[in-house]
Amino acid sequence: MAKTICLYFEIHQIIHLKRYRFFDIGRDHYYYDDFENERSINDIAERSYVPALKTLIDMAKEHGKNFKVALSISGVGFEQLEIHAPQVIDLLQELNNTGCVEFLCEPYSHGLASLGNEESFKDECMRMKAKIEEVFGQTPQIFRNSSLIYSDDIGAQVADMGFKGMLTEGAKHILGWKSPHFIYNCALNPDLKLLMRDYKFSDDICLRFNNAAWEEYPLFAETYTDWIANLPEDEEVINIFMELCALGIYQPLSSRILDFLRAIPKCAQERGISFATPSELCKNHKSVGAINVPYPISWVDEERDTSCWLGNQMQREAFNKLYSIAERVRICTDKRIKQDFDYLQASNNFRFMTTKNTSIGMNRGIYDGPYDAFTNYMNILGDFINRINALYPVDMDNEELNSLLTIIKNQDEEIDAMNRKIDKLQKELENYTQKSKSESKPTKKTTDKSAKTSTKKTAKK
Repeated sequence: MAKTICLYFEIHQIIHLKRYRFFDIGRDHYYYDDFENERSINDIAERSYVPALKTLIDMAKEHGKNFKVALSISGVGFEQLEIHAPQVIDLLQELNNTGCVEFLCEPYSHGLASLGNEESFKDECMRMKAKIEEVFGQTPQIFRNSSLIYSDDIGAQVADMGFKGMLTEGAKHILGWKSPHFIYNCALNPDLKLLMRDYKFSDDICLRFNNAAWEEYPLFAETYTDWIANLPEDEEVINIFMELCALGIYQPLSSRILDFLRAIPKCAQERGISFATPSELCKNHKSVGAINVPYPISWVDEERDTSCWLGNQMQREAFNKLYSIAERVRICTDKRIKQDFDYLQASNNFRFMTTKNTSIGMNRGIYDGPYDAFTNYMNILGDFINRINALYPVDMDNEELNSLLTIIKNQDEEIDAMNRKIDKLQKELENYTQKSKSESKPTKKTTDKSAKTSTKKTAKK
């Protein structure tokens, strides 16, 4: 059977926090290092995003429908691009205009809300979905959680939000003897299809490509596509997922990584290998069965779990403290507070606190170590919580808080119902318009008959 490559890239830019001391609490409500944010995003745009997107655009123009790619972008990353590197958004629009790209949805903050607060998670996803619709004119059908975090419960939530498919990691301890080269489905909702990342084929590009000590170095596109072509005949789907910054940052442009990428579609076509977007795969392939994932998995570290964010007591303390105010933030109408909550949720804030030894070096930025990262974050979080408590005091009656939440929930449900009603009426209007047009348009037989009658009358005269 023909093999199909699903190529996907993610764009996310972290928000750098500034050095914030205990004595700043209550006096300074601005938490960010603007200079570092501008410097880092311009650096990554110049070294990675711009050349990588130009290459993808060239590939789409050269190969047309024979090349497909999928992208997702976090909301906080999008905000930084809008401010500091709008040329990247212009290139995303140009790529979108080729018709060869599908935009996926992900949490707005690139945070861990799926592990902490179901309502916050849903709110983020819907905001990002609306952003993709507004900017690119696409309605995302497929979901990608932060760092491919997935569990049965998260899958069920994603399915309830209306998504048809979801990307996740083809972790060994989950798949066991099974292959990531098939479409699976959520154990709690079979309507949600799962695309499992092939970590070997993905990491060959994003982690090993420029490693001279690697036994396959140097890797050529012909060799790479031969590996795919030589997979067992029934293994049809090869999911190659990575961050876009792998092209230019993890693997420098001097390694000729973009030349390698550019050569893949032609080599694939010669071997009968096609490209497809995630939604095309979900539409055209049946699930071979459910995948049971009782505990969350991700694409990070050897363990492929959530221990890099929540593996020690400091991380869990910061995480629980942050989401303890999630309901109050949802009630709040202050845009600045909501934006701060997005930025404080970003997963890198917890990643900096890890005490794990990882095979890949980690840049902690301004922090000397995990304890320093924890202290700085908790100082900021302390000030943020004080601001929330000033609006909605800790001793606020639970009944009052629940009443406000109920009102918000009812309003959300009313809005959803109205949107569904509008969609239904629009479809009915379209059907009615088409029906009216077809009825008013004379058929060929009627026209011919009228013409003959007219001719006969003329002849009699």
